[in-house]
Amino acid sequence: MSEEQKRLLEKQLWGVANVLRGKMNADEYKNYILGFIFYKYLSEKLEAYANEKLLASESFKFSEIKENTNEGKKYLEHVRIACVGHLGFFLKPSELFSYLVKKGRGEIAGQEKFILEDLKNVLNTIEQTSMGTASEDDFKGLFDDVDLASTKLGARENQKNDVIVEVLTLLAGIDFKLEDAKSDVLGDAYEYLIGEFAAGAGKKGGEFYTPAQVSRLLARIVTTDKKRVRSVYDPTCGSGSLLLRIGEYVEVADYFGQELNPTTYNLGRMNMILHGVPFDHFSILQGDTLTEDMHMSLKAEAIEANPPFSAQWKGETDPALVHDDRFSQYGRLAPKSAADYAFVTHMLHHLADNGTMAVVLPHGALFRSGAEGQIRKYIIENQNYLDAVIGLPSNLFYGTSIPATALVFKKCRRDDEDILFIDASRESEKGKNQNKLTDTNVEKIFDTYRGRKEIEKYSHRASLEEIKENDYNLNIPRYVDTFEEEELVDLNVVTAELQAIEKSMEATDKKIAEFCKELGIKSPF
Repeated sequence: MSEEQKRLLEKQLWGVANVLRGKMNADEYKNYILGFIFYKYLSEKLEAYANEKLLASESFKFSEIKENTNEGKKYLEHVRIACVGHLGFFLKPSELFSYLVKKGRGEIAGQEKFILEDLKNVLNTIEQTSMGTASEDDFKGLFDDVDLASTKLGARENQKNDVIVEVLTLLAGIDFKLEDAKSDVLGDAYEYLIGEFAAGAGKKGGEFYTPAQVSRLLARIVTTDKKRVRSVYDPTCGSGSLLLRIGEYVEVADYFGQELNPTTYNLGRMNMILHGVPFDHFSILQGDTLTEDMHMSLKAEAIEANPPFSAQWKGETDPALVHDDRFSQYGRLAPKSAADYAFVTHMLHHLADNGTMAVVLPHGALFRSGAEGQIRKYIIENQNYLDAVIGLPSNLFYGTSIPATALVFKKCRRDDEDILFIDASRESEKGKNQNKLTDTNVEKIFDTYRGRKEIEKYSHRASLEEIKENDYNLNIPRYVDTFEEEELVDLNVVTAELQAIEKSMEATDKKIAEFCKELGIKSPF
């Protein structure tokens, strides 16, 4: 997409958001906009599939099928079976996005403009047509957050209806170019909106969005030297952006994720479908990853995550967790007040022997002692899985200004006698609210990681013995010296300059005194 097209798309989406802005906050109206975009996508996807694959030899289009005739019912049943099997859901012509927009605008003869109840029924239909099929888990409850009964849309039903019709009409004017297999206008729109909502919603929004350049960096790292991976996994997948980013660099067979928050869980499933991932090639499940491992047998080739920084968890207060294979071998469990290493060891448990894993953590995870220090030591000394430590700039993430670090792990490391440290903390583009990694910044980090390069004041390959000498403290300044020596000052030169200034001041004072004498006033000197 060109920059001009991108600006137009953002302008159109901003216009859609303006209809709801003021009625509710961003965290609320995102549910409506993203839900309706998803409904539009499903409608257009179904129409395209029906017309191009199922009705290609017919003289009519899917939207022209007369639903109440015997012949129409036969065609619809044929299309329904095929659509549920291939797409995972089904809609009738009168349930399509385009039909409801026309009805809401009064363009359907003999039909009133009120579409609120129709829309409620359609969103339920999408879920109901998948029940009892292979796609049921992927469509169940997807539209639960689209509350069409909310008084924030309007005090009366006709007011709510007018708002919804306006939003759907504006979305109808956006061409997501579904016919172009190489185009990802829809994905760009979706990620733009999620980014906007995250920026507006602060810490709460940051739960479901990782800045694009950070996700690109992680995706490139976990797919280094690969063209295809069987499985990718994110145990705190949020809206699924990290998982989908991997698909930009390699062919991915299957996507796996887990998410605690029900709203972002819905966003993650929507995002998979919006990006064209078939419903039988992803498994996004809802639950607390640390207490309820829902992908128990998974061994993934690529794992990446941005878990909530230093989240609280049950830890040693839960006997089941103490004896859980994901945590028990390390001798200690991560502290209740900081689950960072609980996420790390969970991910290591699910990492395939030929896999690579990258996780974003707060800087404290590099040097905090106690249980975390013991786990860190075990991973380095006993397992030798830690491959690289990358220091990221501060203020990159929504909702927190603290600097973060990306830790890279491999179970079968080529360079297993050292750990690469990269200090990229000073390299970013300063923004009004958030700093940003530029393409150049990302390329430098990745190029340094891939080549395991040592660059003065930027990167260093620390031997395991060096790590041991530092008591397994991974604080980056211990390994990458970024100290800048101050320029030496020649005191003789400074003295000479001060003497010259003093002489100049004496001459100036003398002139001022002469002027005062001529004016007949008292001199200050």
